[in-house]
Amino acid sequence: MSKGCHEPPDEMPESQYPPKLASIIHLFESLPEEEKRENLIAYSEQAKKHEPKEGETFDLEDVRKDEECTDTVGVYLRLDEQQHAHFRVTLGPQVQTLTKAMASILCRGLDGLPIPEILELPADFVPKIVGGHLIRIRSQTVYYILTRIKSACKVLLNRRRAAEA
Repeated sequence: MSKGCHEPPDEMPESQYPPKLASIIHLFESLPEEEKRENLIAYSEQAKKHEPKEGETFDLEDVRKDEECTDTVGVYLRLDEQQHAHFRVTLGPQVQTLTKAMASILCRGLDGLPIPEILELPADFVPKIVGGHLIRIRSQTVYYILTRIKSACKVLLNRRRAAEA
């Protein structure tokens, strides 16, 4: 098998998940455990691509080290003119591979969605990507980035509501 992650298929069956994320989920569901792990590693190696670019501005920047994470994680949220969310993530050097992989997957899979859709997203897709074995071993880790992204969305919504009041 070549190094790097498989590309999600272009055509997807109907799904309860947003199209970009559904495509990634479908890819992982179709892989045996070993290839899932290889693809998670490949996604983790792409994490740097999802860092803030020079000159980018954000509506919310949430950079902190939480108890359940091994290093500092920054979640950056920008809304475009249509109020669709775009995320960037910074990850400290001690952040685990699985967290890096989920950061890449979520930045890619949630890009361009409205905040309410992100907040309503069930977390049940995570085991479909990660697989049951890694969920049992790293249960806190696999949900961490999704929790942080949803938290950033809530904070931004609350700030906007307060500003409008």
